[in-house]
Amino acid sequence: MKIFKGKVIATNMAKTATVLVERIVIHPIYGKRFKRARKYLVHDELGAQKGNAVKFVASKPYSRLKKWKILEILDKKVERKEAPKK
Repeated sequence: MKIFKGKVIATNMAKTATVLVERIVIHPIYGKRFKRARKYLVHDELGAQKGNAVKFVASKPYSRLKKWKILEILDKKVERKEAPKK
């Protein structure tokens, strides 16, 4: 069972969150470290908000792209929308 940790970057759809997972990869020849990132569509029944850190797991397919389910919300940081500048 695959369990990932990531950051919620969007909650535009009903009961769905877009989660960004970053991992550090080491180049096989040069040894330089760099980041690779992937976005997942995750089923959200816990009400995660943009900016929260979450832990999610592989589950039954909910739709064509949504095959993950949020287990818990790890960090409740919420990004606020800034008011438009006049």
